[in-house]
Amino acid sequence: MRLRIAALWGGITLLGLGVAGTTTLTAQETENPYTSRIDVRMGQRQFRAQCAGCHGLNATGGEEAGGPDLTTGQFRRASGDPGLFRVIRDGVQGTSMIGVGTDATDQSIWQLVTYLRSLDPSVAAVDLAGSAATGARLFAGKGNCETCHMVNGQGRRLGPDLSDIGRQRGPLELQADLANPDAEIDPRWWTMRVTGPDGEVVEGLRMSEDTFTFRIMDGDENLRAFPKYGDWSYERIQSSTMPSYTESLTTEERDHLVAYLSSLRREQ
Repeated sequence: MRLRIAALWGGITLLGLGVAGTTTLTAQETENPYTSRIDVRMGQRQFRAQCAGCHGLNATGGEEAGGPDLTTGQFRRASGDPGLFRVIRDGVQGTSMIGVGTDATDQSIWQLVTYLRSLDPSVAAVDLAGSAATGARLFAGKGNCETCHMVNGQGRRLGPDLSDIGRQRGPLELQADLANPDAEIDPRWWTMRVTGPDGEVVEGLRMSEDTFTFRIMDGDENLRAFPKYGDWSYERIQSSTMPSYTESLTTEERDHLVAYLSSLRREQ
């Protein structure tokens, strides 16, 4: 896939986090050494574990989350990656922004910086090989994506809602998702196969589970509850229900589909 990503790690305008104190960075902290696709993913995991309570699961903030939107590429109190590193580590004095502290490794903080940079809409302005318009037709047609996914209220709920996927994942990640959907499966999208005493088999998304029961949503989007102890046996399936598109779509068609998915950004 041919990508030309514009100014991914360059300096940016005044940013919307705050800088605390006068802590100086060491020589190795002046340039981010962790900027790979894996670092973006690790940074996203850390963000969701440590920062989502205030800034929202996808860093979009809002009244309910309490913290500012961090996806605009504009941070009030940090200029450049070293400043953003400082804010994440030390917090912002006099505000509710509490840093991760000096016990956090430099690598983990840089990965958070990398993840936040990946959300910048100017970074997402890439010269993609595919056509978003052609990708939209593939999504609804040959790709058969609407049978599981919803976009802006249209489609089904058997897979993640993709209305904002272009903000959440970069083009390279989307290409990887199409090629190897089993690489990383959120437990929310595990499925369960239930077999009755007469051989009846029911499969569906694992919606909830406790000590004694579980619920699934079957292929017709019906919710069904089952006891864990009784005549029905069950198994969890932790692989993706989404097929790999390396055989069903050409490289060019996958480029078109990625261009379309990259364009999906819900208005804030």
